[in-house]
Amino acid sequence: MDGEVTDAESPAMKLRKHEGKLKIEHSILDGVKAMLARLLTANPEIRSVIPGVIKRVRDARGSEVKVRVTVPTQNGWKAIALSNGARQELFISTQLTKEALEKALRDAADTQG
Repeated sequence: MDGEVTDAESPAMKLRKHEGKLKIEHSILDGVKAMLARLLTANPEIRSVIPGVIKRVRDARGSEVKVRVTVPTQNGWKAIALSNGARQELFISTQLTKEALEKALRDAADTQG
């Protein structure tokens, strides 16, 4: 699938250096991996992020990463990342409130480099 980064590629491997906080079970959408690295670096209170499966969708046009926090989970929050015609679930383990997590995600997305 276009727009994906596989586990074998070096950028994904670099994310493992975030003290084991990014659990790589699946590929990660382009743009999302860098945003997650910024999120974890700036927010030590986030215990871990587990990206889920990638699915094609029509409402995720463009390379801009958009993330929406959807529902609480037992350990934090579930979020949906949209980018390059695909969506990916993100399971974020944290004690942050929904509002604080949404702000942290916006800040991480706004500092795209």
